[in-house]
Amino acid sequence: MIKDGSKVSIEYTLTLDDGSKVDTNVGQDPLVYTQGEGQIIPGLEKAMAGLGAGDAKTVRVEAKDGYGEASPDALKEIDTEQVPEDARQEGAMLMAEGHGAPIRVSEVRGDKIILDFNHPLAGKDLNFDVKVLAID
Repeated sequence: MIKDGSKVSIEYTLTLDDGSKVDTNVGQDPLVYTQGEGQIIPGLEKAMAGLGAGDAKTVRVEAKDGYGEASPDALKEIDTEQVPEDARQEGAMLMAEGHGAPIRVSEVRGDKIILDFNHPLAGKDLNFDVKVLAID
């Protein structure tokens, strides 16, 4: 049974409410984490407690227990010249030193670009199909 301190290996598929697949490790190396150490999102970690090796479960994680709600404070306006030319379009993803998650171009307004520093999954409810492969 998974409890705090357990080293857990899982296989998962992550989808959004519209059915789009965001990520999966099925057929690849398992995700290994230690229960209770905050290494995975809080809502998923809470749902894993008590499961045993071989158990499979579908877990719905609300945005607040996943990557949080999208914050309007995470939108920043910058000069267009500060963004590489090939990324000056809505939806383009950028990486910045010291910022772990990708930054999305939210809007292009002539000589200004609005960047969204929210995690790409912020504000989204997440659906995990999880299978516990091993517990140490």
